[in-house]
Amino acid sequence: MGAARIALWLVAAVLAIRQAAVVLRLPPGERFMDLETWVGESGVLHVGGSLYDTDSFTGTPFAGLVLRPFASSAEQVLGVAWTFGTLLLVVGIGLVVARALPGPISRRSTLLAAPVAISLLMLSLPVRNSFHLGQTSIIPVLLVLVGCFVARGQRASGLLIGLAAALQPTVLLFVPLLWFTGRKRAALTSGATFAASSALAWAATPSDSWTYWIEHVAGAGLGDRPDGLANQSLHGALLRLGLEGPLEIVLYLALAAVVIYFGLRRAVHYANDGQLLLAVALTGCVAVAVSPTTWQHQILWLLLAAVGRVGKRASDRMLWPFLVIVTVSLPGKMLLPNILITGPIRENAVLIAALAAACLVPFLSRTDEHFRRPVPTTYVTPAPSRWDRVPLLPFWRRVVTRPNLLMELIAIRVGYSIYSQIRLAATGSVEEAREHGRQINSIEQAIGIDIEHWFNQWVVGIPWLEGFFNFYYTTFHFPIPLIILGLLYIRRPADYRWCRSALAFATLLALVGFWLYPLSPPRLMPGMGFVDTVHRTEDLSNPEFGAMTAVTNQYAAMPSLHFGWSLWCGVVVVMLAPKMWMKVLGLIHPAITIAVIVGTANHWILDAVGGATVVALGFGLTYFLSGRRELLTAAAGPSGTGTETAAGTRESTPSPAPAKALVPAARTAPEAVDRTDGDGGGDRSSPDEEDGPGSADRQETAKPV
Repeated sequence: MGAARIALWLVAAVLAIRQAAVVLRLPPGERFMDLETWVGESGVLHVGGSLYDTDSFTGTPFAGLVLRPFASSAEQVLGVAWTFGTLLLVVGIGLVVARALPGPISRRSTLLAAPVAISLLMLSLPVRNSFHLGQTSIIPVLLVLVGCFVARGQRASGLLIGLAAALQPTVLLFVPLLWFTGRKRAALTSGATFAASSALAWAATPSDSWTYWIEHVAGAGLGDRPDGLANQSLHGALLRLGLEGPLEIVLYLALAAVVIYFGLRRAVHYANDGQLLLAVALTGCVAVAVSPTTWQHQILWLLLAAVGRVGKRASDRMLWPFLVIVTVSLPGKMLLPNILITGPIRENAVLIAALAAACLVPFLSRTDEHFRRPVPTTYVTPAPSRWDRVPLLPFWRRVVTRPNLLMELIAIRVGYSIYSQIRLAATGSVEEAREHGRQINSIEQAIGIDIEHWFNQWVVGIPWLEGFFNFYYTTFHFPIPLIILGLLYIRRPADYRWCRSALAFATLLALVGFWLYPLSPPRLMPGMGFVDTVHRTEDLSNPEFGAMTAVTNQYAAMPSLHFGWSLWCGVVVVMLAPKMWMKVLGLIHPAITIAVIVGTANHWILDAVGGATVVALGFGLTYFLSGRRELLTAAAGPSGTGTETAAGTRESTPSPAPAKALVPAARTAPEAVDRTDGDGGGDRSSPDEEDGPGSADRQETAKPV
């Protein structure tokens, strides 16, 4: 536990340092753009006239009144002071959230909650935007959290929340939350503080206050276009759907009223249930949905909703936090593919998540029997290791049930998006890639396997074969692995987990190769006479070829994942297919693939060797972490004794008792021990069992497979 805590704090520190370094390394004109328009040399707060003449300032008149005294000295200290000030604000939010987790919570959660919360905040888009653009949206969030969980006395609490509302008017939604949860003095103080602050700003800048509150209806319409993708509110979504005018306004107001009613009602319920942090998060999600303009940097409330517990089974507990974290941390184009049917969901992902949190997601009450003790995950023991020296890791326990399908699909999509981004970024110079190509060609000549040019010319001379190779190269690379994964998920879920992990490790290792050894494929080697059969051009400025350069790195040839993924398919089919003809087909696919990648001049022979290497290492890492693919079960006989067999085999037994899953005590032990008596092996956490920072320590028992 101590090592894990130190590691998580190191991760949080590295993320914080990286955020600060990325911002401070930018030239002055490319950082803090929003803040520069307010307090910079020619900022809004320096010039005469209205704050809202240029639509650069979107804050309240009170925010302008607060910021104006800092305008004169901001140019000299803006970069360092704002960056480290933002760091302190984020750390403060993380510490308050860790302190406010709804109990009962385990000692593990208490120790690890703060670094985990700070790390997730550093990765979220709202915080990254606040660093980069110089926005103040996280200040109201911190004021509300401090007012609800740190401030002593209702007056101090109401004062802080009222100041937050003066900076961001939608925070006024917390007033009814306070009122209906018995904190009426805090609610009255919040409302009075907001009114006094706004009145002060109105007295100091009457024209700006009129512009903000009357002409723009509490700031609606200020800043970017309200129908832009950045505006993740109901108003912005309706405008993007093509609605406008009185009809849109009426529909927006009606939907906002419904969301406010159900969202605040649920927030009050969870506050009275002892989950005040969840209630605060739900109220913030209501504010995100009903605000006329909700920009990306204002969606931090949604991340706080990850503390809610959803699902009766331990294996389902991570689905909701996972969805929230990826929605708040990744752009919509990484979550869903760019196709017509997913367009509305992708464009409004944050709004949909906020609406779901506020009105739909069935969070568990603390009185629910599954709140603290969900239905435990079923674990089984892998077959004994063939090599006793392999130290199988005890925390990576094996599960036989299917993982959550939605989480798997999103994880595959997000993983592939990250893979594509890293592959695109792993670009060395063209000359370096070509020099590596000459090195590979020289090595192949030395060992006598340089058949690429001959084979490429032979394929070009047979039109039907060239067409078949081109079709195979562009068609079968992605569908076949996905089909195999789908069949395993449906028919053999335990094997699905094992094989999916091997494929993921192989792909990650391939990224290391792309980064460290950029390599030009044969078709991009000048003067060697190769023919690019797929594109028929070696000109990167050609529009047809240029479209491919925007999709994939043309100099990421070593190792060949075209061959690597096909080899993974072949190995999986040979291991698991029940019939011989299926195994033969599984072997044919990588054999055709290696001919295709060489015949189309897309890879060298040694690229295929590299692909085979990362696949072998992927299976090896999976073996190292979780043992052999086979799983042990105990078949109970009439006398209570049984015979251990590998999962998937069938042995006759005189007893009708079902097989039991075995929770391993030692992963390298040659025999499996039934742990239904609670003797060891059941008190360790695993990714499938973790239910967030508020999980409780519990003792696992074996369940029937």
